Amino acid sequence: MGKANILIVEDDEDIQQLVSYNLIKAGFHVACADTGEEALEKLKGGDVNCILLDLMLPGMSGLDICMAIRKNENVQAVPILMLTAKGEEDDVIAGLECGADDYVTKPFSPKVLIARIKSLLRRKKNSEEVGEEKKTGKIVFHGLEIHPGKHEVKLNGQFLQLTMTEFGILHLLAGKPGWVYSRQQIIDSVRGYDFLVTPRAIDVQVFGLRKKMGEAGANIETVRGVGYRFKA
Repeated sequence: MGKANILIVEDDEDIQQLVSYNLIKAGFHVACADTGEEALEKLKGGDVNCILLDLMLPGMSGLDICMAIRKNENVQAVPILMLTAKGEEDDVIAGLECGADDYVTKPFSPKVLIARIKSLLRRKKNSEEVGEEKKTGKIVFHGLEIHPGKHEVKLNGQFLQLTMTEFGILHLLAGKPGWVYSRQQIIDSVRGYDFLVTPRAIDVQVFGLRKKMGEAGANIETVRGVGYRFKA
């Protein structure tokens, strides 16, 4: 994925320039809109990854724009971060209830704003990957694609040639990143692939699996005295 496209909806020229400068410096592509109507028009292009939306705007309010976006099937999944001087609790609640994903009040720290944007983009990406897994059973994680139905594994677009046991171990660990599996649990899971699997054989299989995965093999972590896990 290239640089994310951020749409800033803000009628204050000074704030618009300040936010644009910091986002461009942080590596984002930036587009600006002075009104809600202009923002909705720009969204028709379908290439916006996150929206910074001021609450107080001429014409349509930020709340109205937020609701309009959430009703539009083509753009309703785009993360929205409310950027406004209104910091009262009721305003925060109103913004979130209209569909905003996060809320930053003015004056703000550019570093905090950028961190919030990156967090929203990560959540969006993770949500898409989980949705893909639910639809196809495919696991997508850190450049790794595991397709159980096809018994295929891709790493950064390249097919990995794995044994049945290696495939079973990788599928088990990557299916729940961060979960620790004992060697016996791994044996029980992959027994259908190789009836002669032993605790020592698991270590050998993991060693071979890591080697085939190259640098990505470091994602399979040894938990001393317990077993293995896939790095979360």
